[in-house]
Amino acid sequence: MRLVFAAISGALFGTGLLVSGMVDTAKVRGWLDFFGAWDPTLAFVMGGAILPMALAWMMTRSRRPALGGSFPAAPEQKLGRNLILGSVMFGMGWGLSGLCPGPALAASTFNGLGGLVFIAAMALGMWAAPHLRARLSTPTPAE
Repeated sequence: MRLVFAAISGALFGTGLLVSGMVDTAKVRGWLDFFGAWDPTLAFVMGGAILPMALAWMMTRSRRPALGGSFPAAPEQKLGRNLILGSVMFGMGWGLSGLCPGPALAASTFNGLGGLVFIAAMALGMWAAPHLRARLSTPTPAE
């Protein structure tokens, strides 16, 4: 039953991305182009997503999920090197490609090779990041 609800939720999310234009790379780049041909319409998409989600999180404080388990705990508020570097890399990728992970998966079904290249590069980065972090955090002997 959980997989059915997960599939329904994923389909609803993907449909929302398609309808809102979040999979249109030109529209996303227009949102990021503050000093050029700025397109503010994605602000309404973000507001339309953030406000109901904030209400949903407030409602979960005293409830349990209908399908069992528990709601995830609030993340620890910790600003560090990994968060800042990851945010910068995410922003650069979003600005260069006009896609972030969710819309990239939705766009890969009709965006052709560009969406698939983005997903492959994202998967490679997700695989390489822990290995690179471990290598960079290991002290090297002085020569």
